[in-house]
Amino acid sequence: MTEVWLLPEPAAAAFVERMGGEQLLGEDERARMARMLMPRRRRQFLAGRLLCRHALSVRTGHPPDGWRFPVNEFGRPEPEPGWYGVRFNVSHTDGLIVCAVTDGAACGVDVEGPLAEESAAHVARFYSPAERAELAALPPAERAERTRELWVLKEAYLKGLGIGGRRDFDGFAFTPRSAARITVHDPQQPYGGGPGWWFELLRTASGHTLALAVEGDRAGAVHLVDLTDPTSLNEQIAVSGV
Repeated sequence: MTEVWLLPEPAAAAFVERMGGEQLLGEDERARMARMLMPRRRRQFLAGRLLCRHALSVRTGHPPDGWRFPVNEFGRPEPEPGWYGVRFNVSHTDGLIVCAVTDGAACGVDVEGPLAEESAAHVARFYSPAERAELAALPPAERAERTRELWVLKEAYLKGLGIGGRRDFDGFAFTPRSAARITVHDPQQPYGGGPGWWFELLRTASGHTLALAVEGDRAGAVHLVDLTDPTSLNEQIAVSGV
């Protein structure tokens, strides 16, 4: 099962305070946060790092202050200690911080708010020819939403691969919205990237669109944990023993 934790930005300050704040971060994380120029981005980064600690601790029972996150050559963090076999990925945008946790499968998650039609037209220029053709056939409002869907799917997939933004978006393509199942054709991956990954598109009550990419041949269960309600927040934190 994959858990997807949703932390709305209005609830983030209370969550960060309850978790213990910046003192849980490692030195490298503090240094990275200090380099961020915008206060809002620093707050989102801190909330995301604490959210992943909380989510991993609820899953494993390991204390939140016991996690560290060494990164690979592309900057992807992995949880340490690694003996629990869990994997995670974090994304944030204005209004929402998200964390996905699996039992060991590589995963990626991305979330975005609504796209204006002008922004959607600009973003679509970076997609594959087949994706651009699909978008061109849609009415403007649907085109903006489909552009957002493709954006989060592509981001989540690259994050799942562990390479982040190291590839152009036109080098791989997702099936159209009308397809029975979301798959990706990626010439750089075995089997075109299709059978080895499964994808979910989710829409939140806050109007955000979220994409989940998980390595595996068959779709698994997805459990959403919403931390909007302060009561739920306290209950979830109590589970991890904070």
